[in-house]
Amino acid sequence: MIIFVLMIHREGYGLITGSLIILAALSGTVYYLGAPMWLQVLVYLTCLILWFLIVQFFRNPKRTTPKNPKHIIAPADGKVVVIEEVEEPEYFKDKRLQVSIFMSPLNVHLNRYPVGGSVEYVKYHPGLYLVAWHPKSSTENERTTVVVKTQAGQQVLFRQIAGALARRIKFYCKQGDVAEQGSEMGFIKFGSRVDVFLPLGTQIHANLNDIVKGGETIIAEFTQ
Repeated sequence: MIIFVLMIHREGYGLITGSLIILAALSGTVYYLGAPMWLQVLVYLTCLILWFLIVQFFRNPKRTTPKNPKHIIAPADGKVVVIEEVEEPEYFKDKRLQVSIFMSPLNVHLNRYPVGGSVEYVKYHPGLYLVAWHPKSSTENERTTVVVKTQAGQQVLFRQIAGALARRIKFYCKQGDVAEQGSEMGFIKFGSRVDVFLPLGTQIHANLNDIVKGGETIIAEFTQ
């Protein structure tokens, strides 16, 4: 039981407990009303599956980060859906390399620092809930922007973006904090994406449609 609790992220404690109570009450009601056995079994199995899906969403597996000041580590689990040169309008206001990772509801949704250093900028933006792969989701959806400056002076911006289902973004950092590469920086609930903006000239190791692991997969490398 202790091991099970340790593998569940704290963001899920309330929802997991509340859903267990509701689903248990529903199962008990079906039994109390004397529903046919086939219906009881169907309800029990459905409730069990629903609860399992909720629990697995909040899992918090142990990750070992290959810490290296030149490496940029994936900040989230999921699929690489964007690799392109873009204009970053919020903080840098110039050209950057963007790498975006889409998280499905089946992925681990804990977000991690891709690099270590000092937190230079944190800003939360309320917004829309377009599907996470929509081109405008990066600038119009609910989102949080964080910039970390490495000891070598490189600045990396990464942005938590809410999706159509994800309507709650949690972030645990503030300006002036010390960021440890691979450690927790936030959590997004029920499907979303994370964009990473890197200096031009950064060597990208990831490819489109790659499946990456937050805190473990090296997605890029500084060349200076």
